[in-house]
Amino acid sequence: MPPLASPPPKSSPRSGRPRPELIFGDLWPYDPAPETADPKLKPRYDLFIDGKFVPARGGKYFDTINPATEKKLAEVALAGPADVDAAYQAARRAADGVWGRMAGRERAKYLFRIARLLQDRAREFAVAETLNGGKPIKESRDFDVPMAAAHFFYHAGWADKLEYVAPGRRVAPLGVVGQVIPWNFPLLMLAWKIAPALAMGNTVVLKPAETTPITALKLAEIFQDAGLPPGVVNLVTGAGATGAAVMAHPIAAKVAFTGSTEVGKIIMRSLAGTDKKMTMELGGKAANIIFDDAPINQAVEGVVNGIFFNQGHVCCAGSRLLVHEPVAEAVIAKLKQRLRVLRVGDPLDKNTDVGAINSREQLNKIRHLVDVGVKEGAELYQAPCPLPARGFFFRPTLLTGVTQSHRVAREEIFGPVLSILTFRTVDEAVEKANNTAFGLSAGVWTDKGSRILKMSTELKAGVVWANTFNKFDPASPFGGYKESGFGREGGRQGILDYAKLV
Repeated sequence: MPPLASPPPKSSPRSGRPRPELIFGDLWPYDPAPETADPKLKPRYDLFIDGKFVPARGGKYFDTINPATEKKLAEVALAGPADVDAAYQAARRAADGVWGRMAGRERAKYLFRIARLLQDRAREFAVAETLNGGKPIKESRDFDVPMAAAHFFYHAGWADKLEYVAPGRRVAPLGVVGQVIPWNFPLLMLAWKIAPALAMGNTVVLKPAETTPITALKLAEIFQDAGLPPGVVNLVTGAGATGAAVMAHPIAAKVAFTGSTEVGKIIMRSLAGTDKKMTMELGGKAANIIFDDAPINQAVEGVVNGIFFNQGHVCCAGSRLLVHEPVAEAVIAKLKQRLRVLRVGDPLDKNTDVGAINSREQLNKIRHLVDVGVKEGAELYQAPCPLPARGFFFRPTLLTGVTQSHRVAREEIFGPVLSILTFRTVDEAVEKANNTAFGLSAGVWTDKGSRILKMSTELKAGVVWANTFNKFDPASPFGGYKESGFGREGGRQGILDYAKLV
């Protein structure tokens, strides 16, 4: 019998039927395993204002597409200033007349109901999230939707216990809150924003990202089914101009933004001199730090999970890898071996590891930054996998020989690209990890508990994971330092950011 590395016969000697070809000489390919749940998409989505779906006053719509196929999914209403104002007026009526005066235990019932309805329609929402965002179905199914429901459950539990949020102080809702969320976690970011605001008694005007509005609008259907009072949550869709109108509206007592650092700075400048409360969760350039005593296989898998399984779309993705020199060669070899077997392709296939990039604009940015990295002297390694003929796909990529001066080590890429640097001492690792404008998250891989504690106190990051990465819980606050923003989402701290101390 020939070794596995040899090409297999083109047909079975017994049946004569074609045999699947071997991948890279050592793996048989998986048969396609498509997710077949119906996402129940509508051909057209209107704005959700005052408890009803209403067309935009300007009568304009824009297309939202599937980034894996470049095909149109639906038409979505384009909100103008008049629509944003109508949403804020509805939110103020709800805050003054119903929601702000409602007992916490009654608000909790609505939040619990929303969470349960989302659980009931979990597969439908997971498929819709994957179709519109491009991430693999197993991530939408196993993380995004369950975690979104968990945030509604968690904050429902807080709604009747608000006297414990700030011991010794009384809390009250701020009123109407304006919120803008990005495209990387359309449903989860919405839950992060809306659930604590509602639990505290605020009402909301929210704009989802223009490229991923569908699950937000589908969640509005759940708000209706849950009997949420009109005006408590209002959704306006559109691009940057719509988001600017949401952030600048005079009725908003607080604005919450998740997105790029550049846009966050623009918002802060525009609101300077106002009395609006703000929270900002901005860019990140997280460092994964592997020491020579780390469990190497576990660390490599954690690195792959932290940057490639989510296409690098997470704001806290570990896009920088700092490796202790004694194990650098072994770690890089294992990473290359792991990348060789990652499956890139149809996000709705349950075997897919790396799905589609969210948009052509984002794909072009990734390509540009990788090209710049190579020109600056980095060594390129890409997984030798075929890419689909249509859609926005990028091969999982390693860049070795990277230094602190490389743009790929300093700028947020938001793609499946890992920049690898080395270090010799603990102090050097801390210095390199902190040598960035960002400070959202970090990961430490080591067998020494004392080293983990030392790193957790010296790394300037809002979250430091120990021997794991990208682990989230609604009870754990999340947020950054420096140009990664301010304020926290999740936990008691996240609720306090939607409260007024009286």
